[in-house]
Amino acid sequence: MSLGTFSYPMPANEPVLPYAPGSKERELLKKALAELKAATADIPMYIGNKEVKTNKKIALHPPHEIKHTLGYFHMGDEKHVQQAIDAALAAKEAWAAMPWEDRAGIFLKAADLLATKYRPYINAATMLGQSKNAFQAEIDSACELIDFLRFNIHFLSEIYCQQPNSAPGMHNRMEYRPLEGFVVAVTPFNFTAISGNLPASAAMCGNVVVWKPAHTQVFAAQLFMKILLEAGLPQGVINLIYVDGPTLGKVCFHHRDFAGVHFTGSTGVFNNMWETIGKNMANYKSYPRIVGETGGKNFVVVHKSADVDVAVTALLRGAFEYQGQKCSAASRAYIPSNLAEKIKKKLVAGVNSFRMGTVEDFSNFINAVIDEKSFDKIKSYIDGAKRSKKASILAGGECSKKEGYFIQPTIILAEDPKYVTLCEEIFGPVLTLYVYSANEFETVLDLVDVTSPYALTGSVIAKNRAAIVLATQRLRSAAGNFYINDKPTGAVVGQQPFGGARASGTNDKAGSILNLYRWLSARTIKETFNPPVDYGYPFMQEA
Repeated sequence: MSLGTFSYPMPANEPVLPYAPGSKERELLKKALAELKAATADIPMYIGNKEVKTNKKIALHPPHEIKHTLGYFHMGDEKHVQQAIDAALAAKEAWAAMPWEDRAGIFLKAADLLATKYRPYINAATMLGQSKNAFQAEIDSACELIDFLRFNIHFLSEIYCQQPNSAPGMHNRMEYRPLEGFVVAVTPFNFTAISGNLPASAAMCGNVVVWKPAHTQVFAAQLFMKILLEAGLPQGVINLIYVDGPTLGKVCFHHRDFAGVHFTGSTGVFNNMWETIGKNMANYKSYPRIVGETGGKNFVVVHKSADVDVAVTALLRGAFEYQGQKCSAASRAYIPSNLAEKIKKKLVAGVNSFRMGTVEDFSNFINAVIDEKSFDKIKSYIDGAKRSKKASILAGGECSKKEGYFIQPTIILAEDPKYVTLCEEIFGPVLTLYVYSANEFETVLDLVDVTSPYALTGSVIAKNRAAIVLATQRLRSAAGNFYINDKPTGAVVGQQPFGGARASGTNDKAGSILNLYRWLSARTIKETFNPPVDYGYPFMQEA
């Protein structure tokens, strides 16, 4: 294995293309949307050197146009999970032995393909499959995924270059090995970048991977898999399968060579994974690495000194971009009584100005939520607020699944600081406001800290520096990503490493060097040039 003589420099973040009317990128994206929509994709699993098809095909529909069929993916079962594990383990020795500079070249080429040849197609696949508008797709499936690949190579080069000191007469070195076994990547629907990063970050460290994406994200996931293979990824290093969670867990979490799981999804699912892994510890060759980013009930605290327009913009963008389906989305806001009426008025006007519809109409700010199950859950919270004596609907509240899973962005005003929509994760376009007495800022900070079990993101909006300092200190455990005078969303790789604690996950910070350490196992090697030939020490000699 290379000792890490090659150091990849810190890359610049991939520029975000604006897709302005008349621009070349807009033209190419429109063309890609038309191509993908006109075709009917037949999507296999990728296991070892085979494209695997089954007799169980699942239809993929755009969430905003449920009568249209994008294609079908082939659903797997237990035997396909086992085949994926076998293929991964068969590829392991050669992949781990490959010089890391060559592994790096594969992922850097994939990043280049994403930035050029496949940029319109990965964005179009994300737009159609996950109902993202052009901008939300661009910052996710193009820019963030490219950044993950390039920055992780930089971070990995820094790790490999870290070597211990050597005293006279010896040479010490550190070898950063992949984990002993296979890694499972379980990825979410909401970010193509996360879906691509979870298997790729483990693989670039020399690990082999069994990758299960969310069924609602398969359309873009399989395209990224094709890009990795075109970039030169050896077959079997990452194996892409489509199975349900219990089927995956039944096989992977009982396998002796299970070495770790890289997960993004719900807190409940992650808790069940952890429990299952714990019960099977005696079966494993090594202690598995468990890395997860889960839920959030993200807050915005507005101080009485805040700029009203800053607060309103942070809430409109933070709560409703991508229909609130971001782990980091603003879900609860605490606004002071002295600014409450101005903020509420401008928030309502903002929501009423949103255009909602298909992703192919670039004037739409809001699109559909991901599927019927999500639609029904979000609607139940809105319906509950309509019936409640402790809450009222300030804006939005209309829901329809006639053409697609459309939920109008909704603002709830809660009278009770423990009202359900201030406490429970909803994962949709619902923002709950609570008005506090403008002179009780410290009290409301305590309320923010204890209201939710999560600790993912949060922000404070204030002009007063003392208030900013106080909030930053008092809420230090309430959010893994904390923002000052900004929305609590939009973490950028290499700038704001992402992750939270408490019920929000293991806080291993995707997009930083910390995450990569989790997929490596260090070995210290000491070589002595002039070894001793007698066990005795000077102190043992007689005077």
